[in-house]
Amino acid sequence: MDFGLIVGIVFVVLIILASSIKVVKEYERGVIFRLGRLVGARGPGLFLIIPIFETMVKIDLRVLVFDVPPQEVITRDNVTTRVNAVVYYRVLDPEKAVTAVERYDYATSQIALTTIRGVIGQAELDELLSERDKLNKRLQVIIDEATDPWGIKVSAVEIKDVELPKEMQRAMAAQAEAERNRRARIIIADAEFKAATKIAEAANVLQKERGGMFIRTLQTIKEATEEKATTVVIPFPIEMLEAFGHRSETKSKSKE
Repeated sequence: MDFGLIVGIVFVVLIILASSIKVVKEYERGVIFRLGRLVGARGPGLFLIIPIFETMVKIDLRVLVFDVPPQEVITRDNVTTRVNAVVYYRVLDPEKAVTAVERYDYATSQIALTTIRGVIGQAELDELLSERDKLNKRLQVIIDEATDPWGIKVSAVEIKDVELPKEMQRAMAAQAEAERNRRARIIIADAEFKAATKIAEAANVLQKERGGMFIRTLQTIKEATEEKATTVVIPFPIEMLEAFGHRSETKSKSKE
């Protein structure tokens, strides 16, 4: 037998043997088709397939992420916004991901895009700004249910940014400033009311207790003289007159 023919046969055998050896990583699975029919998923590790009769499609089982491009949406209260989001998903069933849908990654992204437009369009602007976690959960549930027949698990959907028109931003800033001013005025009024209440209570206590005003006057004199002032004006309480034997007209009339 010709030596060249032998070398050719060996070379062909080696090529066929090399094509039959498949290696799949830990985070991958190989979906095997035999003459067009699904055999199953294999891996991870090394295994053999029948050349020509069997083919393999690799599927990545890691968590994948893609950005949903900014979408211009009109909310339920007729406010135009631009919203973009990010979606996290992974393949749970590699066989379904290959046989149930063509390009599962593209199909998942399109489902996410249309779902985001629909959900945001049914929400009001205040809900979109203050209850974003609630909207994220709703989006995750809807997209996960839609992609479940494809063997896809959507783990999270996060709205990243909400862009508002300039006019709406100015209106919201004015509203926020007015709300802060209202709260500040309420706090100041409440503080003044509490201070006035405490002063009235203190006045009642000083009036009821004999010598209270006299002691308070002495305290005022002490506080006033601690500063380096040339002139100090001190009120002269009636109780000091009473201490010297003077009686007020009101008390004398009450006794009569």
